Amino acid sequence: MLYLYLLAVFVTLTEGVYHPHPGARFQWQLEVDDDNPMVYSMHADMYDADLWALTPQDISAIHAKGGKVICYFSAGSYDKNRPDAHLFHSSDIGNKMHGWDEYWIDITSSNVKSIMLKRMDLAKRKHCDGIEPDNVDGHEAGNAHFAFGYQDQLIYNRWLADQAHARDLSIGLKNDAEQIKELHSWFDWALNEECHENDGGRECLLYQPFLDEGKAVFNIEYVNSKHLSSHDKSKCTSHHPQGMSTQFKLWDITDWVYHCPHQ
Repeated sequence: MLYLYLLAVFVTLTEGVYHPHPGARFQWQLEVDDDNPMVYSMHADMYDADLWALTPQDISAIHAKGGKVICYFSAGSYDKNRPDAHLFHSSDIGNKMHGWDEYWIDITSSNVKSIMLKRMDLAKRKHCDGIEPDNVDGHEAGNAHFAFGYQDQLIYNRWLADQAHARDLSIGLKNDAEQIKELHSWFDWALNEECHENDGGRECLLYQPFLDEGKAVFNIEYVNSKHLSSHDKSKCTSHHPQGMSTQFKLWDITDWVYHCPHQ
């Protein structure tokens, strides 16, 4: 009975939150600047772009055409170029992320959580419909500077979802595929990078619980040029659970996109 009660409370709290369904059209553009303005002329149900780069004009224009706006920020790393970078304490900042000019942060820190709340509040003030918190799988990365592990990551990710829903914001689970069984009911959709390249493509199949709940799963596969190879295009059908939407992006994540046919 207690489980049913808690489930009913959870459903009630998320009734007003945007839940994209499998097959929803998704546009992801994190590179937004003077040289790469936000492009929303294509048909998409939801547009996902950087929280700080999106302008009120961008958001209003997307809403005017019936689209939803998802605002991206990192919930698991420190980037010195972010406007709120000064709010982090030195004790919050850990090891450098491999391949990126960012650093893992201590997700058990009360100060880190305070910063994330401010980011969600900013998303709400800007009229974002949801958020895409990145780097929520620090427990996988051998972040030796901090002692947090699998359970700490679960607690933090569920906390992010609860705080997003408290603000009527939709929230997507970014990667963290190994915790899907424990997290799929807390998140409204999922975004995966390169599951076709991981574990022989079997990582894609881990997203079935989201699809079973009628929640969209978006898969991004990276390419080095706009001319896709036959190997690239084979990802549109290989290791592809029914309902997953795959698209191809250049590594700098500009507005260019190739959607798999019939998805």
